[in-house]
Amino acid sequence: MSKETVIVSPHADDELIGCYSILNDVKIKPVIIYTESCDEFRQQEVMKIKEHFSIKAQMFCRSIPTMFLTPDNTFYFPDPSTEIHPAHRMQGMVGEGLARQGLNVIFYSTNMNAPYIREEKNPENKKEMLDLIYTSQSDLWKYDHKYFLFEGFTKWLF
Repeated sequence: MSKETVIVSPHADDELIGCYSILNDVKIKPVIIYTESCDEFRQQEVMKIKEHFSIKAQMFCRSIPTMFLTPDNTFYFPDPSTEIHPAHRMQGMVGEGLARQGLNVIFYSTNMNAPYIREEKNPENKKEMLDLIYTSQSDLWKYDHKYFLFEGFTKWLF
């Protein structure tokens, strides 16, 4: 299997909130694994993000398919130490376990509480993309800038 960038997203929209720069990087075509299923309308939104970024795969499953669990791949997980939502923390703990096994895991945050957060270079583009793709969630970021003004990644050392 070739090298893959795998973004683990507990909910449809977390991948765009937490990994916008990864999705926007033309050299990377990530695989997104959504770990919580969603209704038909949200699945249509996921198809929009797949088409917009030319992402080659997306799945709804509770765990990471074993075919992706190779040392060549880079994984992006929600950070279990900074995330508040239980599903984010749970998936982040899965990422922590993989990092402890020696896999290349990078943690992302969907909020501004992480100490490694930086300002988004093009927040207006990120907000526009959130509004375009996830119309069902626009009330979340309508007045809350944490969803589009900031982004951050960290790697833990063991």
